[in-house]
Amino acid sequence: MYQLGIVRRNIQRADRAAVDRLAQFGAATVHEAMGRVGLMKPYLRPIYAGAHVAGTAVTVLLHPGDNWMMHVAAEQIREGDVVVAAVTADCTDGFFGDLLATSFRAQGARALVIDAGVRDVRDLTAMGFPVWSKAISAKGTIKATLGSVNVPVVCAGAMVNPGDVIVADDDGVVVVPAALASQTADAAAAREANEAGKRARLAAGVLGLDMYQMRETLASAGLKYID
Repeated sequence: MYQLGIVRRNIQRADRAAVDRLAQFGAATVHEAMGRVGLMKPYLRPIYAGAHVAGTAVTVLLHPGDNWMMHVAAEQIREGDVVVAAVTADCTDGFFGDLLATSFRAQGARALVIDAGVRDVRDLTAMGFPVWSKAISAKGTIKATLGSVNVPVVCAGAMVNPGDVIVADDDGVVVVPAALASQTADAAAAREANEAGKRARLAAGVLGLDMYQMRETLASAGLKYID
């Protein structure tokens, strides 16, 4: 059950050093390093290619067609935050545009992740303000219904608590629980080093069939080569 009409002003954010370390890795690497959990649904897409961000979550709970709480959330943003907005029911209206982006950035926000629509995409792209959204829609919203800020939310299928780490790029959006940020950064670094070695072998011509020792299991499964 969502809590409505609440703004939590003091939240425990993930360790900044761990966030900065996670910023070195892509969403896919972080997702795998965490044991293939924490990934938001793939319908969330960046509004422009090449966007990449890592930051701590300020969460917002919205009602369909109502962006009132986005303005409330702006006051709670601190340097390095990513605003994560969930909606109480499915909606694709344009909750966010260049004016709110200007306000969010002035408070230190690095990006927005929203399980709904946004608009003013050309302006947001020119600003270089990254947004991951479910839709792009010119349809505006009203300001009439209380939601909440900095409460646990489910955004695009993933649980997000205030202060968790958000890592997002062209491949998607991943949530790293604040308590797991440091160990996930360690695991991501180890995975990246391992992949670098594999990449070098593949570039040298080694086949994945041999590197991953697949031939025997493929034969056991019944694969036959015919000349």
